Amino acid sequence: MLTYIFQVFGNIPLPSALENFGAVECGGIGKLLNIFIKTLIVGASIFALINLILAGYAFMSAGDDPKKIAGAWSKIWQTMLGLAVAAGSFVLAAIFGKLIFNDWNFILTPSIITLGEKISC
Repeated sequence: MLTYIFQVFGNIPLPSALENFGAVECGGIGKLLNIFIKTLIVGASIFALINLILAGYAFMSAGDDPKKIAGAWSKIWQTMLGLAVAAGSFVLAAIFGKLIFNDWNFILTPSIITLGEKISC
């Protein structure tokens, strides 16, 4: 009787997302670091966009006050400098990856291999 209750819906296959549930994925820490780095860059870009909009609004509403205009220009300049640093970090990471490891993406997509792990990933 009990087996009949569970067989009412037939044979239900395991969802494809759970097929490897509990299995350790190769390079998991490297992928986590990659996601973290990309999230930081996206966050910096969104912050820069909001900062540029606020600085532009401050510039437009400054009127003839030279202190407010100078403050808005400095905010715009600092935001653009921050974006240049964020973009430059990607360029430098790619250059150093090519020079040291002979791979452009070695630093940008890290893969950490533990001792005893096969390198078949």
